[in-house]
Amino acid sequence: MQGLGQRVLVIAVDGWNDAGEAATAAASQLRTSGTFEKVFGVDPELYFDYQYTRPQMQVDADGARRLVWPDATLWRPATPREDGPDLWLLTGTEPARAWQAFSAEFIDAALREDITGIVALGSMMSDVPHTRPISVFAGSENEELRSSLGLERSTYEGPVGILSALAAAGEAAGIPTAGLWASIPHYVAGHTPSPKATLALLEKLEEITGATITRGALPAEALAWEASVDAAAADDEEMTEYIRQLETARDAWDSPEASGDAIAQEFERYLRRRGDGPRGPKDDPRR
Repeated sequence: MQGLGQRVLVIAVDGWNDAGEAATAAASQLRTSGTFEKVFGVDPELYFDYQYTRPQMQVDADGARRLVWPDATLWRPATPREDGPDLWLLTGTEPARAWQAFSAEFIDAALREDITGIVALGSMMSDVPHTRPISVFAGSENEELRSSLGLERSTYEGPVGILSALAAAGEAAGIPTAGLWASIPHYVAGHTPSPKATLALLEKLEEITGATITRGALPAEALAWEASVDAAAADDEEMTEYIRQLETARDAWDSPEASGDAIAQEFERYLRRRGDGPRGPKDDPRR
């Protein structure tokens, strides 16, 4: 089997795996650019801790107040695409408990939908400059996918998010699975969401699936986001110097002289150093 096939499930959930809201914003862009119908949703009583992820009171268009509970939902495209594969979506909130049962429910639903491949979207805070292209780690535990799509294999060991549980369940069920992780500058925490990272995820998703993905206003929003960070940094000499150092490091990594092995080794060292830091192992893109 080559590639992800023609019925691809894209997963993006709110929570630990979604720095800068980049992954969930990518899923939102996919939803607004097409028409989807609900296929399956879990019982929130089984998987969510309401003291951690509280239900929300919302007012609808008629002015009526209603209680909205945390959820996770599988969405089917209402009409087939004329070019490239069809994209299903799994959106919602990372569950607080029973991850194996949660994953099994969704993978069973994916099998009923004849899903041929899965792509999990995530984003992490990292020591990267906002002035350079957002890097996206593309990896897979599936040897055939790595070969056909030029993906990497992670050597990370440590805590993981729900995306890893879903990916493992998908692979165990025979559905090839890939993961895309965008690196977001950690110093832009006050500039969320991060449309530049969302745009990078969608571009990489388009590349590995062959699906044509509408960007909407994201290119303009990405430029505005970068300009806003530029303006904030311009008033802080220490921040300006720090960004310059990050730019130098990034340019060295991107230079023709930098070998892939050397970059990978340095990245592994960085992850080990950051393991217990404020951005911690949750920021590792290779979960």
